[in-house]
Amino acid sequence: MGFNNEKNSYLASIVLGAFFLSHTAWAEVNFKMQQLSNNLHVLYGQGGNIAISTGKDGIYLVDDQFAKLSEEIKKQISTLQQGAPEFVINTHHHGDHTGGNENFAQAGSHVIAHHNVYERLKAKHSEGSKYLPVVSFGKDLVLHFNDEHAHLWHFPHAHTDGDAVVFYKNANVVHMGDIFFNLNSLPFVDVDSGGSLDGVISAVRDTLERIGDDTKVSPGHGSVTDKPSLAQYLVLLQKAKQLMLVAIKEHNNIEAVVNAKPLATLELSYSDWLPQERVTKLFYRSLTEQTVLQGRADCVTGS
Repeated sequence: MGFNNEKNSYLASIVLGAFFLSHTAWAEVNFKMQQLSNNLHVLYGQGGNIAISTGKDGIYLVDDQFAKLSEEIKKQISTLQQGAPEFVINTHHHGDHTGGNENFAQAGSHVIAHHNVYERLKAKHSEGSKYLPVVSFGKDLVLHFNDEHAHLWHFPHAHTDGDAVVFYKNANVVHMGDIFFNLNSLPFVDVDSGGSLDGVISAVRDTLERIGDDTKVSPGHGSVTDKPSLAQYLVLLQKAKQLMLVAIKEHNNIEAVVNAKPLATLELSYSDWLPQERVTKLFYRSLTEQTVLQGRADCVTGS
């Protein structure tokens, strides 16, 4: 699988990482551990939330934040169980979720991710790099480890084109990666990496159908929450889409839509790296470029 614009594909990852690194020294990272079940924890640090599974079979992680945090992350893991993680699952390719891949691989971990994550990391780090997954999958994969059945499910064209959501059957937890930003904000739709607003909405809707009322929901960023909060997030995404569609219909181009500030009525929080203007531009691109592509497909199929 090829990617024609490597620079654009990784710009989002660089900007995302820069936000979490700016104005904060590495030594000042305040790690926090939260227990979700007997053998499943979430580690908050600097970058994407890390899920840690421990038990009789060993240790495995979901995401690993930044390379320079790897040693401290290992120390945090050691407070739960000694040993190197057997596996590291990447929810997608962005650097604040995959930056530690090489360090953990050199310590003996085996990286697992979707095929598109493999291709994007290969384009960035080259063939044979320790950053790359040694196991990649398509639609889904199940990891039977630590008396758990962790179901990795690929949602195409959501936050990126390689997103994996992890459903922990016994722990009754879902780890969503950056499909879910639990920050009173809208998500980062990485259009240049195959992401789309409709894909995020579809992924959230599908996840809600798969989980129970008491399932714990772990986002890519923000605190662990519950199904009702994820349902509210879906409503927010749908409102944002509708506001954008109205603005796109009323205005002629992206500049006019941005100036109209269609998302302002939602009164959300925005970060320095993802201000309202940038979200508006990304949503505009997602909705308009997708419409053009669909129109072309309809012409071909005659639908």
